[in-house]
This record gives sequence, C-alpha cells and structure tokens, in this order.
Amino acid sequence: MTRPRPPADPAADRLLRAPVFVLSPVRSGSTLLRVLLNSHSRIHAPHELHVRRIAVTLTTDPVRQAMEAAGHRTSDIEHILWDRLLHRELVRSGKEVLVDKTPSNVFAHRRITTCWPDARIVFLLRHPASIARSWHEADPRARPMDEAVRHTLQYMRHLEEARRRHEGIDVRYERLVDDTEGELRRLCAWLGVEYEPAMVRYGEKEHGDFVKGIGDWRDKIRSGRVQPGRPLPAPGEVPEALREIAVAWGYL
Repeated sequence: MTRPRPPADPAADRLLRAPVFVLSPVRSGSTLLRVLLNSHSRIHAPHELHVRRIAVTLTTDPVRQAMEAAGHRTSDIEHILWDRLLHRELVRSGKEVLVDKTPSNVFAHRRITTCWPDARIVFLLRHPASIARSWHEADPRARPMDEAVRHTLQYMRHLEEARRRHEGIDVRYERLVDDTEGELRRLCAWLGVEYEPAMVRYGEKEHGDFVKGIGDWRDKIRSGRVQPGRPLPAPGEVPEALREIAVAWGYL
C-alpha cells in the first residue's frame, strides 16, 4: 500500500477549513469537552464519527485504471470522502468550526494531519492512573486493573507521540472540571472565537443522544453540568507502567 499523501490541490480537494481534532485517551473527559464546545454558537462538536475507519475499495480493474488516470490513489479518495462527511456535519449545524473528538484518532494522528494539513490539534490530558482506573471501573469484571493499564497505555503513548510531532494546545481534564470557565476562555482564544458563558451550562443545549460506542453515556455526562473530578492518585498509587507517561505529562 502506498503512503497517504496531502491533497494535491487543497482549494479543490478540501471543503473543510482548519478542522479541530481533540486527541485523547479513552476515559479522559473528551465527551465533556465535546458538549462544552458544542454549546458555543459557532462551534459544532458532534458525537464520535470514526471517519478514519471509513475505507474505499476499488472493486474492478477499470475503476482502478480510471482513478489512476485521474491521479487518485485509494487513500486520496478516502480523504475526499472523510472531508465531505465532516463538512456536511458542519454545514448542517449552521456553525463555523468543526471539532471531532474520537479517541481512537490518536492512532491515526499522522493520517489526519496528512489529510488536513491545516488541522488544529487539542491534546486532552488526564492523570494516567485516573484514566486506567476509570476504564477499569466501567466494567470491573471484564476489565481487571492490569488489563486497564495495558489498554489505556496504548492511547497515552500515541498521544504523547502526537504531542511531540504536532503543534497544538494542551487541555487538562483536572483543570477543565476545576476551572471550567478559565479553561474554556483559554481554549476559545486559541480557536479564535469569543468565549460564551452559556458553554458551561451545556445541559441547556441539544447534543444528541449519549450512546455507548460514540461517546460517554453515563450518569455524570447526562446530568447536564460539570461534575467534580476524582482526587488525584498519590505518587505511590501510580502503576509502574504508567509512571513514565505521568512524568512526561507533569503529574509526577
């Protein structure tokens, strides 16, 4: 398979301008950040869209020949499709800024920034031990703590790789719940939009159904208000496998 490449003609090949991607591990508050941003009059942050999982198959030799003659690789066509789908979401919303917050996008950060060279990246961080604990507590029998550490660490490592590779802005979950207005003001300034007080009262807005598989669905997010975060783990409570990431993110 050939390596995906940037758009040959961004003006012709991309409808979406400067999309925003929230890169985060699972269980790090991405649905909360989504609904806070979606409560802004100019920002559309839909449920997780998983566009990177949408693939194109050229099923016959003639269509492969036709696309080659037109200068398109399969990945080029996929990028055009992804762009069209996200642009359609934005146009239907009547807003100006598109935010996609699918956590598994951390595994495709290079592909995303190849597809949209003008993409803006928000890195959503949370204490690594809190991430693993939250994923474990969602289903303790099926997700023992050691498995939770292994699973969530994959997301964290790819997120740290993305932070080192791309420019963007860090947002910490703990600050988001402790000083919601302050963090939103800072993020809005970075996005180039005015802060709106109604963002904090996300429960007054329509955000679609909270459904497992495309975002958080539990009682805290359904409450319609920002809930306090759990106390930070003591240094001795951080699993050994998570200590390097915890240091890199400034938690140890």
